[in-house]
Amino acid sequence: MFMNLYTLEYDEQLLDFFRFDMDKLHLPKIVRSSDRKSFGTLTTGILKEVPITGVLGDQSAALVGQKGFTPGRAKNTYGTGCFLLYHVGDKPVISTHGLLSTVAYDFDGKPQYALEGSIAVAGSSIKFLQNNLGFIDSSTKVSQLAETVEDNGGVTFVTAFSGLFAPYWYDDARGTLFGITAYTQKGHIARATLEATCFQTKAILEAMEKDSGKKLAELAVDGGMSNSDLCMQTQADLISIPVERPRMLETTALGAAIAAGFAVGVWETFDKLKNINTAGKTEFRPKITKEESKEKFSRWSKAVEMCKGWL
Repeated sequence: MFMNLYTLEYDEQLLDFFRFDMDKLHLPKIVRSSDRKSFGTLTTGILKEVPITGVLGDQSAALVGQKGFTPGRAKNTYGTGCFLLYHVGDKPVISTHGLLSTVAYDFDGKPQYALEGSIAVAGSSIKFLQNNLGFIDSSTKVSQLAETVEDNGGVTFVTAFSGLFAPYWYDDARGTLFGITAYTQKGHIARATLEATCFQTKAILEAMEKDSGKKLAELAVDGGMSNSDLCMQTQADLISIPVERPRMLETTALGAAIAAGFAVGVWETFDKLKNINTAGKTEFRPKITKEESKEKFSRWSKAVEMCKGWL
């Protein structure tokens, strides 16, 4: 929070702004993500004396685990919320479209930067169907319920339970269902719930492309909701590019292991990692036209505008 993205040192202006007494406050040293000597060793247990050689935040680790090593690579983690990271290269890109700028990782003294966008409600919307509405008895059954109907039946569900995060930043928006008729079934609402996360992902990716000037070729995915084939196919349809899901979804742990391994020479170049976690991957390709996707997103955008101002 207090680091200057350009110098990778603590920003004196920020520290002054928050009136920190630097004679009393001792901030940790800023170091690379992957380093043999910076982090110390484990002190207890069966791994005692084993060095800690890599440290990454969870979303940066997932980007590394998805091998997002080149500009234009992006990943989305579908958990309770959603978190997208988009690799923009070796210079920070300051967003003008509602995103955060961050350091993705630094393995060799040449930091790589990313744009980040977050969705407040993703997997938690499935829990809402389960716990609040009683539509399903397990979150894993949401796709099965959604597949009982062919489409959303005209229903749009803006899952703004706590406002909308990136790229909208509407804190006065609230969850709203549109398009309900006497023929609306549980399956329509279940499908609209999955679509809500996919629409917000599309909005963030469009903002990322505008900020970076780079077109996304494919989206790497992980997290619990990515287990839903229906959700991932919907995502591919809406963003009009392939969605790639690895068989092993623990990409955050893999990214942390990669950072640690680089420091001790397990890998020396990113090229050596190209075949890691590729066996059994699933690719979802768009099945609708870009025009159809645009029409669906236009309806979503209309619903977003109508859900504002409830506070």
